[in-house]
Formats: sequence, structure tokens, C-alpha cells
Amino acid sequence: MLDERVSQAPDATLPGNGGLDEGASLPDGLDRARIPVHVWARDPISLAGLTSALVCRPELKIVDADRGAQARVALIAADTLDESVLAMLRSMRAQGRARTVLVISELTDDDVLAVVDAGVSALVWRWEATATWLSQVVVKAAAGQPALPDDVLSRLLRQIGRLNRQVLSPRGLTLNGLSAREIDVLRLAAEGLDTEEIAHRLAYSARTVTNVLHDITCRFQLRNRTHAVAYAIREGLI
Repeated sequence: MLDERVSQAPDATLPGNGGLDEGASLPDGLDRARIPVHVWARDPISLAGLTSALVCRPELKIVDADRGAQARVALIAADTLDESVLAMLRSMRAQGRARTVLVISELTDDDVLAVVDAGVSALVWRWEATATWLSQVVVKAAAGQPALPDDVLSRLLRQIGRLNRQVLSPRGLTLNGLSAREIDVLRLAAEGLDTEEIAHRLAYSARTVTNVLHDITCRFQLRNRTHAVAYAIREGLI
């Protein structure tokens, strides 16, 4: 059940606190500036609570299920992360039309990685989900600013560190998907060295350097060596 502070948040309904009566109209320019939000929850009580908490926020505009594709932000509420919730999150990511904010009661460490992998832009614990905080997070998500609670961010970093130590490093891989050898070749290519010079500097054969660059361009669907170097620099891979 949705935390009662959400549906009873005073700033969501009291006049003089930025609230707006449900059904009230806004000037066209103001209405267009409001962020369209689609709310989803498995149980009707949570759905009603979230909707009533946010419908009065002047910066937001709640859109119904039939118009969910028009939303800039999808607000998903659940107690725990099960397969149906994950399916909804992945569906939002696949559609690519809306940023996703997840309101949830609990997450395991494995859930944290799954949530990030599913494309969630921001996460709010249900016990912190006041109307004001939810609307602030939705506005940030709409602007492309991720928002994770500090405790979730710490757990995510621990999970990434464990993944790096136990899975990637023993295989000579890094979190950016490049091996140490590939990073070395790209860095020297970015310095303007040609194939022979890179081979001499790294004590590889010219054929090995050529193969490394070819593997990179194929894996990241790049056009040529120059494109590979530009891509690596732009994405912060080197």
C-alpha cells in the first residue's frame, strides 16, 4: 500500500502551496510546459494514491494509459521487483519514449543491477515518496538527470566492483567493454601513431594491431580507424 504520506502530502492539495484543483484548466502556454507523466501500479490503491498526489502539481500533467506513449516520464510503483515489474521497465526502455522513475519498497543487491540494466532513470523509496519529492524527481528525470538514493548508489558501486574483480579482470576485460590491449592500441592511435609505430611501441606485430582495430570497429559498428578513435574519446573509453 502506498505510503500514506504520499496521498496526504499537504503541499499536493492545500491552496496557496502550488497545488491545482483536479480538472482545473491552465492557459495553453502553461499547459504545454507541464511534463506529461504516465503512472503505473499493479494495485489500484497505489495507482490512485500516486495519481491524486501528482495530479495537482502545476509542473506535471498526468496522462492516462491510452496516452501513455505521449508521456515524457513513466512512474512505476511496486513493493518488490518481480518479473512483471521488470517486464514493464524493459518495455518502457524498449519504447524509448519516456524516462522511467521507479517507486519501490525494497531491493536486493541483485535487483539494483537489474533496475539499472532495465533503464530506470531515478528511484524513490516508498517511505520517502511525498508529492513534493516525487515531482522533483520526475522533473529531474524529464531533464535527463539520474537520481538514485545514496544507499542504492553505494550498493550499485559495490556490485560493479565485484563484477569487475570476479568476472571481467580475470578475462582481461574492463567495464567499458575494451581489453587492456585494445585500450593501449586506441590511445596510441589517438596520438597519431600509424600501425607500424603502434606495433613497435607495444612489441606487437603490425598484423596484430590491424586485427585489434578491426575487432573494435566491428564490435562497436564503426566505419574505420579514425571513427574508432573519435568514438573512444567521445565515450570516455580512453
